[in-house]
Amino acid sequence: MKPVLALVGRPNVGKSTLFNRLTKSRDAIVADFAGLTRDRHYGNGKQGRQEFIVIDTGGFEPDASSGIYKEMAKQTRQAVAEADIVIFVVDARGGLSAQDHDIAKYLRKIGKPCLLVANKSEGMLEGIQLTEFYELGLGDVIAISAAHGQGTRGLVELALESLNLPEDPEEIEEDPTVIKLAVAGRPNVGKSTLINTWLGEERLVAFDMPGTTRDAISVPFERQGQKFELIDTAGLRRKGKVFEAIEKFSVVKTLQAIESANVVLLLLDAEQGVTDQDAHIAGYALESGRAMALAINKWDAVDEYQRQLVQRSIETRLPFLSFANIHFISAKKRQGLGPVWASIVQAHKSAMCKMSTPILTRLLLEAVQFQSPQRGGMFRPKLRYAHQGGMNPPVIVVHGNSLEHVTDTYKRFLEGRFRKAFNLSGTPLRIEMKTSTNPFADKESR
Repeated sequence: MKPVLALVGRPNVGKSTLFNRLTKSRDAIVADFAGLTRDRHYGNGKQGRQEFIVIDTGGFEPDASSGIYKEMAKQTRQAVAEADIVIFVVDARGGLSAQDHDIAKYLRKIGKPCLLVANKSEGMLEGIQLTEFYELGLGDVIAISAAHGQGTRGLVELALESLNLPEDPEEIEEDPTVIKLAVAGRPNVGKSTLINTWLGEERLVAFDMPGTTRDAISVPFERQGQKFELIDTAGLRRKGKVFEAIEKFSVVKTLQAIESANVVLLLLDAEQGVTDQDAHIAGYALESGRAMALAINKWDAVDEYQRQLVQRSIETRLPFLSFANIHFISAKKRQGLGPVWASIVQAHKSAMCKMSTPILTRLLLEAVQFQSPQRGGMFRPKLRYAHQGGMNPPVIVVHGNSLEHVTDTYKRFLEGRFRKAFNLSGTPLRIEMKTSTNPFADKESR
């Protein structure tokens, strides 16, 4: 799983600037959970072949006892708990403060691996201005300038080296017949109840498998001859011979579980409808290309009016999941669980579907004959042939001329034709357009 770096420090030391630098984009935030966090953001970074997750936090006041600062401190502690290594950012130009001492005291106490970084150090990398930060007792001071990109690459290399990650991790051969399933959702939507219901019903659980330092756990089990691997996001633990699911929400664990899974079951709460957190989790799963199914839990606990509101909120807030099957269940009363399994299996089958080039090309030409793409400028796009470019999710690559003028509406039209022909449900389908180059273009310009 991806290592996790948490940026911690007092306000206005440049944590967000460093976050944007490490994720290489201001738009790199992949999970901004409204309602759950106020100033904790998650982004993906990559250096060389190594990918990692960065957590940006608000200004940290460890001793805050009330108001917004107490909530921000709570969010920072959560980020530190989720991280593999903490990057403590101080202001090289502002100098050492009492708040820096408080944060350093907290970090020394918890014993998490930590790097001390002096930001805004441009023009003073060799100066003696940084010596005062050695008072914090956190080892060497790393001088960087997040705004100018100075020292940030070395910082990431040092952070990753300190985690002793394998340079070239061995590829573990996975059984293609096993479906990796992640149950994702907000706290208290019933993930624990659903997991315990499954495990109690099936009685075929073999063992639990502790994973990383964040204790991600996978549970192999079998249903009607189909093997599954449940990737835990609810904090599953074994206590004696009884499995207990602890409802402790970890954003990092949820993101990593989604990335590790073949299929994601997004669990929603019928009593609360679709929230911002639900939409963010669904968006991340879609961005990761995961096959999906939706289950609306506690359906037995709401009246007809609330049911209509829930269905309407799904249509308006999750329109990008129109490919996923929706099920209305009660995990507590074990109602409606059978069809959920059918959708999970179908979603995995669709995600791993193999599509031959002749059939794809024939479908493409039939679609063009039925409805041609709109003309773009002087030229009308010419779609010539198609082939499969990947699986999980399926990718269809279309070749032709002037394909940059193909509209999103026409791509959705093609997607609908391909979905119907191959019976694809529960998986996103990506269509890529590749325009052929004119081999005589250079000759004509001479």
